[in-house]
Amino acid sequence: MNLPGIILVTGTDTGVGKTMTTAALAAVLHGTGRSVAVYKPCQSGAADGDSDAAEIVRLAGAVTAETGVVLQQPLAPVAAAAVDRTALPGVAAHAAKVRALAGCHDHVLVEGAGGLLVELDSDGGTLADLGSVLAAAFVLVARPALGTLNHTALTLEALDARDLQVLGVVLGSWPPIPDVVHHSNRQVLGSLRVPFLGALPEQASGLSPADFRAGAAAWLNGLPA
Repeated sequence: MNLPGIILVTGTDTGVGKTMTTAALAAVLHGTGRSVAVYKPCQSGAADGDSDAAEIVRLAGAVTAETGVVLQQPLAPVAAAAVDRTALPGVAAHAAKVRALAGCHDHVLVEGAGGLLVELDSDGGTLADLGSVLAAAFVLVARPALGTLNHTALTLEALDARDLQVLGVVLGSWPPIPDVVHHSNRQVLGSLRVPFLGALPEQASGLSPADFRAGAAAWLNGLPA
């Protein structure tokens, strides 16, 4: 599978399916015999039991998963850190951790917090900045519902303005009974200048790990062979 060693997973918004997409990517890569690490720079919402790294390991299997900083409140990292009175690692610290993981794994998947330009530290560093430092490629996760075309176009424009590579777009939560809006949006997203990598079912998180791993390659059927 001809994919870069470091892949950053970002979204057009929060709650679009980044964690499920990261887990599916990890499952596909691990299923081809690659060693995979997952890194989450900032995990918020720990007080509510949120742990994207743990969910990815549960679904994808034997992958390494680490988190840069864990924050209690379900807020953007800077706001959550202020409540917790916790110092946030800078982009350089995250980059060093990703490089260390890349030194002993075939692939490192980095899942962002919220959208591309959500600040990860008190100096205004974002996932886009981390991508620039690492010269990494991005997977963009979008929702299929109304409004997604504008959000997707804006995020792709921001990536392009920074000369960042985009592997493609994934619909992170495809409904079991899609309506005309969903089908229309999928058609438009499939005609963009960047590849359409596939769509994950809305109920993917409720599948057993075995069923999740079995379905991942079919969901992401646009990945390079």
